[in-house]
Amino acid sequence: MDTIKRIWESIFKLLMLKVSDESRVKYLRKLGVKIGERCRIRTMSFSTEPYLIEIGNHTAVAAKTEFITHDGATWCFEEIEGGVFGKISIGNNVFIGINCIILSNTTIGDNCIVGAGSVIRGHFPDNSIITGNPAQIVSKTNVQKMLFRQNPGLLKTHGLTVSQKDKLVKEHFDIS
Repeated sequence: MDTIKRIWESIFKLLMLKVSDESRVKYLRKLGVKIGERCRIRTMSFSTEPYLIEIGNHTAVAAKTEFITHDGATWCFEEIEGGVFGKISIGNNVFIGINCIILSNTTIGDNCIVGAGSVIRGHFPDNSIITGNPAQIVSKTNVQKMLFRQNPGLLKTHGLTVSQKDKLVKEHFDIS
């Protein structure tokens, strides 16, 4: 019966990735994840203790990001007979790139950007660019904003439909 339940949960999680952000957030809130307003959550990997995770307002979490609220390595020490757990707190106006791992006892401040594939553990202050394995602060967000503004690939796509965006990108890169 456990196998059938795990298969159903896996299928359900895959289906939840196909619904709207609003529906996904609503479901995750029912599981206990504290999620602010205007968030984009593109993952369903919220550990076995989703109630230990808090995400602020206007935060985006890219696909395949994993939230891990416990350290299962205590299994190696039979005499411990327990697990180590910790909260995860993500601030407001944060972007977490694809394929990140956010470990227990982690706090990410407001206005941060986490680079794709980063493994995050610890406390990171507001306005930080965080990347790597192990993750570290590599810059401040005001520097990244300046770099974005100067990038020749910056295209004004906000509010465009997918077809309008595709047309603009193809024109920019001279693709017919």
